[in-house]
Amino acid sequence: MKENVMLTGASLLSVVLGTFHLTRDLLRNGMTPVGFYTSVLIMVVWVYGTLVLAERRSGYIILILGSLLGLAVPGGHMMGAGIAKWTGFFFVWTMMALAVSASFSLILSVRGLWRLQRGKPGSPTTR
Repeated sequence: MKENVMLTGASLLSVVLGTFHLTRDLLRNGMTPVGFYTSVLIMVVWVYGTLVLAERRSGYIILILGSLLGLAVPGGHMMGAGIAKWTGFFFVWTMMALAVSASFSLILSVRGLWRLQRGKPGSPTTR
């Protein structure tokens, strides 16, 4: 399977898992309107980078930043009280799946950006 197809799938999966996480946090802890709309804006930019800016330098940079943000979510929930305070199987599973999909997206995004920088034959052109 082509790396760009895998990257698109992994990035979109990370976005979906991120929305599951945000929904759980919103229902459990509440969220200000500013926090809600900021989260929505981040997800929109992430999806735009995934679908519209695919194989472009700006798209890879957005995906790298989104992947790092996706990795920060489970890391943040492990700080402090840790897993003992988490409630529900689905939430813990979401955190694990988000960490895996964001890590995979990060690896593929860095490889894609590296390929653009090196200008290997057969690599996508810089747009």
